[in-house]
Amino acid sequence: MNNPTSSGRTKNRPRFVENSEKNSSFSRQAIYISLYLHDVKEKPKMVERAMLVGITLPGDSETTTRSLLDELRELVTTLGIGIQHEVQIAIRKPQAKFLVGTGKAEELVAEAQAHGCDVIVFDNELTPAQQRNWEKAAEDKILVIDRQETILDIFGKRAQTKEAVLQVELARLEYNLPRLKSAWTHLSRQRGGGSMQRDAGETQLELDQRMVRTQITRVKRELENVIQHRHVQRKKRMTVPVPTCAIVGYTNAGKSSLLNQLTNSDILAEDKLFATLDPTSRRCPLPNGQPLVVTDTVGFVRNLPHRLVDAFKATLEEAVVSNFLIHVLDVNSPEIDAHAETTLSVLRTLDADEKKIITVFNKIDDLWSEDIRLSLSFRYPEALFVSAHTGEGIPALLELMESIVESDFAQLRLLIPHDRYDLVARLHREGGVRKEEARDDGTYIVSAVPERMLSSVQPFVLSSDEK
Repeated sequence: MNNPTSSGRTKNRPRFVENSEKNSSFSRQAIYISLYLHDVKEKPKMVERAMLVGITLPGDSETTTRSLLDELRELVTTLGIGIQHEVQIAIRKPQAKFLVGTGKAEELVAEAQAHGCDVIVFDNELTPAQQRNWEKAAEDKILVIDRQETILDIFGKRAQTKEAVLQVELARLEYNLPRLKSAWTHLSRQRGGGSMQRDAGETQLELDQRMVRTQITRVKRELENVIQHRHVQRKKRMTVPVPTCAIVGYTNAGKSSLLNQLTNSDILAEDKLFATLDPTSRRCPLPNGQPLVVTDTVGFVRNLPHRLVDAFKATLEEAVVSNFLIHVLDVNSPEIDAHAETTLSVLRTLDADEKKIITVFNKIDDLWSEDIRLSLSFRYPEALFVSAHTGEGIPALLELMESIVESDFAQLRLLIPHDRYDLVARLHREGGVRKEEARDDGTYIVSAVPERMLSSVQPFVLSSDEK
């Protein structure tokens, strides 16, 4: 493992990180503190060979464990770490020290060493004490992380906007704070002296924890300011209200590709987990000319850490405030039902599951078997099948989106005088103009009219017998 202080950044480096260089066994401790201060290389550059461990707990299915382990492989590979070995085991009862028994822990450490691994990644969540016990068992020569920390690292690599960066930093600080106690037991000595010091002294650990809590407070304050700024921007945008929809779904289901197809955009769309973190909005013209703003959101994943759900609630607010949702699923995923439930459960935590949801099965251009489509059609009778790659099924999706938007609009025939062309322009901007014809006595329009405009156009509404 590279020395965590080799990044060359020494300005304002705390004394306890410098002291840790004197003993290689303190490498993990240095990593923890340095992560807070952004002074080290990312973990993917520090470790190269991983052993993955999936543990089937009592009441769980071995099939689910296998599926989650496959997903963990994708997560770790996304970080650029090679997979040397994978282990799947079942236990009768979780143990406090290692989660598994001591004998099995020694066996797993020996396997990791035999395969030359420098990191063990658990799909199961480890407590701070368990994490440290595993590293002690490996004599501090192998890093041990869990699924949560893996996802945090991916989010840290992918965050681009200030809001996303702050959200990831907050989640990481809150994740690592309870692990500080296990990481810094060698600094439990008391420090005395100084007129401001308590009589009993203060341990170095307490100082470190206070520093991290100060960082958490600072990040929360900055995040509140960013969120407030975004709320102001949204309020300004709502002065000219335009219907909105949010694309939600499991990570790597093709949400960004679908946004590109619907809006003729070219935003980043890669075959990777969490390729998109920051919400991206684009204008989507519906067939009737009605404007619609479509937003791509961060993908979900099973066992997503709760702190990340909380941290990214602001990012996912686009799903909360949208008029309706498009739920995208990978038609070829063997765990499609579990992926669907994962997305819906997160939406429930955001109180967004009561909205109108269009279920879309993507990637039908690569459909493994027509039987899959038939089965899904039976289980999800109102779902649409599309290909964001070829465009198949997209016209039907646009028509359904149009009908949902129009359900909140009044369908009217209008004859607007020439001196009120401001209303015609407003209908084009806020409504859906299906037909427009210039006449001697005004402009004849067939349009979907939003409720907020009804009073303005009421004098110009044509009766059913007028043409």
